[in-house]
Amino acid sequence: MALRTITLPVRGDGKGNNVLAHASVLAKRYNAHITVLHCRARPNDMMPFGVPIPRMMRDQLIESATKLADEEEQALHSEFSSLIETMQIGESTPVNGRASASWQEAAGRQIDVLKHHGRLADLICVAKPDRDRNLGANTLKAALFASGRPVLMCPPREEIPETLGQHVSIGWNGSIESARAVALSMPLIEGADKVTILSAGEEVHGATCEDLIAYLALAGVDAALERFDAKGSIGRALLERTVSAGADMLIMGAYGDSHERETVFGGNTQTVVDQAMVPVVLVH
Repeated sequence: MALRTITLPVRGDGKGNNVLAHASVLAKRYNAHITVLHCRARPNDMMPFGVPIPRMMRDQLIESATKLADEEEQALHSEFSSLIETMQIGESTPVNGRASASWQEAAGRQIDVLKHHGRLADLICVAKPDRDRNLGANTLKAALFASGRPVLMCPPREEIPETLGQHVSIGWNGSIESARAVALSMPLIEGADKVTILSAGEEVHGATCEDLIAYLALAGVDAALERFDAKGSIGRALLERTVSAGADMLIMGAYGDSHERETVFGGNTQTVVDQAMVPVVLVH
């Protein structure tokens, strides 16, 4: 089992370069192909709903929106070409045995674009949402709930990470979400040099940590176990334990409670989304 395809949805929010840097490190580690997917809004979708607009004004608005979208596409594509050159990755169609990257345009709502292009990706990479600026939350939500694939949330960094996926931690509580996280992230788990299982206590939902260790051993993965007592937020404790263990990535199930409930009232997943300073693979 190997990581072969990485999809990276981008829009003109200034976060694409950081995410592409993370994806490039993984692509080089696994000789994977990155598809940078520019989600381009359709001019008609940008028209105010339910408001009658004269034909001439509507045509002018559509022409202006199309021009702006063209300019954004050209600027983003230029940044993409420059960064993959810096990362020493070739711009090409997928090539077995080496890292590669390509640019793809897709028009429509982001959630529909990810339904179409994300469901056969081994990994989808997105930026960590910036709640203060109201950026990125919809992208993360669309990737998690529309694709059915693992989603790597990349925190902002000033420098390109030296390693990614070398030592991974797994947040485990025996739940359906954590089981799916392990199943869908096996390429990352099997490809890691070290794996640490993090547990906040007794697994009341299902399979135990010992069961998980035995399961991973069948795949040739020798995983260590670290149990801890969470005094307060389990989400915060998972992040702290990931850092203290020296792991460069956390893998966990996401939103066992509904996304809307956790967004409003808080929860372990939302704490991780809000506070993570390490890359996190989330699976719903």
